[in-house]
Amino acid sequence: MTERADGNGIVVGVDGSEASLAALRWAASQARALGVVLVAVHAWEPASAALAPYAPASAQPTEEEQRERAAALLATAVREAFGPRVGPAVRAVVVQGPPARVLLQHTRDALLLALGRRARGQWEAPAIGTVGRECLRHAAVPVVTVPPARPSLRTSRAVTLPERVRSGAAQPR
Repeated sequence: MTERADGNGIVVGVDGSEASLAALRWAASQARALGVVLVAVHAWEPASAALAPYAPASAQPTEEEQRERAAALLATAVREAFGPRVGPAVRAVVVQGPPARVLLQHTRDALLLALGRRARGQWEAPAIGTVGRECLRHAAVPVVTVPPARPSLRTSRAVTLPERVRSGAAQPR
């Protein structure tokens, strides 16, 4: 594949969720079709702001530990999406900062931004989270939202009928 040198290609936000893995796979297929690089971005913020001020210092991970966790999350997501061999057209980027701001900065020269979204009706919450909404509002490039992959029929749970239905005792007349 010949990579375009005039931009970042396709940027995809990765948070480790099933939806972000679906967006990563979708963006990879688009990047291959267009002959551009895929930039998988994971943004992280220091967790100290999320901890109570009275939390013991030992409970607070260091900034280096948090950076390592963020890198491990992205590496795991990329490995899960593509397997153990990742091609040279995939760049993984871990950046400290607010996720929406980081993603928008990485899309300056990009063709588009891909984000995962929840399946419709899931938990009665909006399909697009706060980061996605912020990116939709401010992105200068097209934003594509990708739902998580649908479970196949083979992986769905089997329905067990009550004994009286299985034996024919409850058949309609």
